[in-house]
Amino acid sequence: MNKTLKEGKDFNYNEKGLMVFTASYLMDRGYCCNNKCTHCPYSNTENTDPNHSHLPDNHK
Repeated sequence: MNKTLKEGKDFNYNEKGLMVFTASYLMDRGYCCNNKCTHCPYSNTENTDPNHSHLPDNHK
């Protein structure tokens, strides 16, 4: 996904000044990276292959 990220839509900054992706951005990305993202919409995934989608049941 090559696009310009938009603050407030794709990410926000937390209280420590770190960029935090939104659940919407992570869902659009299409896979779980297993980095325990704060707003990760995926659950119980262990495959880090970006070519393998792990969509939650309500998004299949």
